[in-house]
Amino acid sequence: MASSSGKATTASSDGSYPLQNSGSDEDLQRIMDQRKKKRMDSNRESARRSRMRKQKHLDDLKAQVSQLKKENNQVMANVSITMQHYTKVEAENLVLRAQLGELSQRLESLNQIKVFVNQPVDSGAGFVNESYYEGGTEWIDELMINSLSCLYANKHILASSDMIQY
Repeated sequence: MASSSGKATTASSDGSYPLQNSGSDEDLQRIMDQRKKKRMDSNRESARRSRMRKQKHLDDLKAQVSQLKKENNQVMANVSITMQHYTKVEAENLVLRAQLGELSQRLESLNQIKVFVNQPVDSGAGFVNESYYEGGTEWIDELMINSLSCLYANKHILASSDMIQY
């Protein structure tokens, strides 16, 4: 407020025109009310913008939650599929290990038979000159083929004295 010649000059709340104040409290009250109204309007607008920003942020967070849930479901589905494949492979692995053990036992049995068959025959018993021994390895080959055919039938090969005929 500037005072010149005893009268107060004030600018209005929008600053467009000066008011002449004759010193009355009514004019001063009216100016204060205008400023208060302008502040209230400004605060309302600011609060409205703040609510809009807050609502936009909330909407963005909801969209993000929805997207993350969708991604989580996809990851969980992939994990489930992977676990199913793992379980299947593990079961196949167990079967193959069991088959390996069984085949190893069969191979060991066949090797024992081979060692037994290839042992020299006691010459004191007169077997060296027998015709089945002189014929070479034909009967050994036949024995091996017959023994191997048992592998496909999932039967254990047991070495016994009945296998070799004299």
